[in-house]
Amino acid sequence: MASAAEQETVREPVQDPMMDHVRDPVEEVEPGVGTDVGREPGSGTRAVGEAASAAPPPEVWPGAPTPLGARYRVGPDGVAGTNFALWAGGAEAVELCLFDDAGAPEGGLADDAASVGGGVVGSGVVEGGVVETRLPLTELTHEIWHGFVPGIRPGQRYGFRVHGRWDPWTGARWNPAKLLLDPYARAVDGDFALPPEVYGHVRDWPQQQVADTVRDEHDSAPYVPKGVVVHDDAPDDTWADDRRPKTPWADTVIYELHVRGFTMRHPGIPDELRGTYAGLAHPAAIEHLVRLGVTAVELLPVHQFAHEDHLLRRGLRNYWGYNSIGYFAPHADYAAGGTRGQQVGEFKQMVRALHDAGIEVILDVVYNHTAEAGELGPTLSLRGIDNRGYYRLQADARRYSDYTGCGNTLHVVQPQVLRLITDSLRYWVTEMGVDGFRFDLAAALARSMHDVDMLSPFLAVIAQDPVLRRVKLIAEPWDVGDGGYQVGAFPPLWAEWNDRYRDAVRDFWRGATPDVRDLGYRLSGSSDLYAWGGRRPYASVNFVTAHDGFTLRDLVSYEHKHNEANGEGNRDGTDDNRAWNCGVEGESDDPEINALRRRQLRNLLTTLLLSTGVPMLVAGDEMGRTQGGSNNAYCQDNETSWLDWSLLDQPGSYGLYRLTRRLLALRQTHPVLRRRAFFSGRAQAPDGLRDLAWFRPDGKEMTERDWYAPASTLGLFLSGRDIPGRDARGRKITDDSFLAVLHSGAEPQDFALPGEPWARSYELVVDTSSEDQEEEPGTVLDGGTVTTVPARSVLLLRVQG
Repeated sequence: MASAAEQETVREPVQDPMMDHVRDPVEEVEPGVGTDVGREPGSGTRAVGEAASAAPPPEVWPGAPTPLGARYRVGPDGVAGTNFALWAGGAEAVELCLFDDAGAPEGGLADDAASVGGGVVGSGVVEGGVVETRLPLTELTHEIWHGFVPGIRPGQRYGFRVHGRWDPWTGARWNPAKLLLDPYARAVDGDFALPPEVYGHVRDWPQQQVADTVRDEHDSAPYVPKGVVVHDDAPDDTWADDRRPKTPWADTVIYELHVRGFTMRHPGIPDELRGTYAGLAHPAAIEHLVRLGVTAVELLPVHQFAHEDHLLRRGLRNYWGYNSIGYFAPHADYAAGGTRGQQVGEFKQMVRALHDAGIEVILDVVYNHTAEAGELGPTLSLRGIDNRGYYRLQADARRYSDYTGCGNTLHVVQPQVLRLITDSLRYWVTEMGVDGFRFDLAAALARSMHDVDMLSPFLAVIAQDPVLRRVKLIAEPWDVGDGGYQVGAFPPLWAEWNDRYRDAVRDFWRGATPDVRDLGYRLSGSSDLYAWGGRRPYASVNFVTAHDGFTLRDLVSYEHKHNEANGEGNRDGTDDNRAWNCGVEGESDDPEINALRRRQLRNLLTTLLLSTGVPMLVAGDEMGRTQGGSNNAYCQDNETSWLDWSLLDQPGSYGLYRLTRRLLALRQTHPVLRRRAFFSGRAQAPDGLRDLAWFRPDGKEMTERDWYAPASTLGLFLSGRDIPGRDARGRKITDDSFLAVLHSGAEPQDFALPGEPWARSYELVVDTSSEDQEEEPGTVLDGGTVTTVPARSVLLLRVQG
């Protein structure tokens, strides 16, 4: 076989007439368009060290263009191997790169072992005894490069090198020196470091304003993870007998958690399993979820993600994971059993364990952008495969349209991008067993060319897909672009994070509401937002806190963010916290301040769990977890973010936990608290009572004028006598009726309990002014009498006759 040097005509470097540097004339680059740095003239892709021992390269058979990715199967004549298929629309050539660390000779990759423009096959050592074998994929079908390699089995590591023009001014950023992760890789092995070699351009070019136009020729293979061939039906998956809980939306209680943060400090989980999928599957972790009473966990991103350069330079890591790079691969760092495909089976076993406990698994997914950032970001996958085909570019195609605040936006209108996303979603449902998705910055996915469009290709495809339309779909209904705020606008099938609920409830309990109109809508299911197109109250995912922002405890302990540990001068994170610190900023040793804070925690949790809609709790809020005032702990992979389970040993925190359990059990028992239809507000036969009524402290129903006046006390009557809908056997649903009284004032408030026909008497079920929340108080109060509501508290009363 001829060496790379023998195949390539060596020419002297020439001066680029438009740029003050030397470029290699072998590369067909238009003058002034770009330049190559790090390549020796005539050497092909960079290679160092001694020549590797020659070995016959594997054969590449034509294979098939579908399915995309690497799929182990039986090929022609019963020969087992792996089919590789990559969409790379504008590419000129694609090389499959196989990596093997078994029996590799010492030394480095020799010139005659590298593949260069002509498609030479060879092997060589690239780092630490790792052998890279490059195989051209010569078959091209509908812009998909493909080939079947006999003998390649699960566990094989691989990547791609894609050849094409370097012309950043038109958005073309191909660079075969960069090893690229397969977008369809089902497992990823290795960590993403971000040295200069992983950038397609010269990262440290002196003139930063044009740095992204200067092509870097240093090989990135030693510094990037590789895809792993995965067996579709591994024997340790134990998947066949899984049973999905299929919890109805109206009965759902979501618990947002981080796989690592939830398990890292749990005393009942073995050390070697902490921070992993196996740790979350451990009986000690599942016991907490079951005892608490939640029905679904919403996992912060578990797609393979990368850490940003600015964090790595400061010795930090991306903790939350909203920086995806592999949409089919479980994040490898969360695997206890290995990263050569074992993470796939471990994830499936976690899902099965949660399903066995009756708990659904919802994934927080980030399809709006990738870890490759803007034009100055690294080249890890999609940018090097077909930059123009995957990303939204501006009229100046060097630049990216950024509707996400993260440097780039996936161009979901493009068929290949839409296919990538929907293939990924279906994979996680059908093969990984998940029950739904929460879409980060979903408005960015709903944009057609520029504007958010509820008839966009993405939403249309989801609506008709027989797999995806049947799972839980939750939108974060906004992005950072113009017109991106879309709360209440997503079509049927979709639930939404309702930030208007969050703001209204926070404002009421800190005494900052000009009137109670918005609060009334939020407590009763947000019919002003969702009562259209057949949508139901469970379209509203109600929350007071989420992963971003203050924890519940910090919401009553801090008014200002404290993000100094992020190293960004406390500039990051929102300033709109809508928080009240109860008079002292931060931790306090004042018993009265701490008692008031515990009461406010009980008020916020009780309000959330009594509201119509789907409640979402954040892991640790039920025990008073703090982040020390950080409202943007995205890079705090430490005890700032990890749950402190010792809080359950503290009486105040344990009392909050017991109240949360009691409220969730109450919600599960009483269908009036989890309605499937909106309240009508009209009289119901036969007694003429409305299904929902609002009362003032004097015991009279609120008038139109009352809704426009400031108020710190609000009573709402929930009638269980005629709940719309029928049970599974077609029977009418009836339930107890309840009166909830919310009082945010600093002084006690007399409240006249509505008498007949509303009720003859009431039994006190919840009183948040009490520290002891083990059992219901049980006090009976006559209708028509006046009771005193303690300062800053919630009373929940059950109607007796």
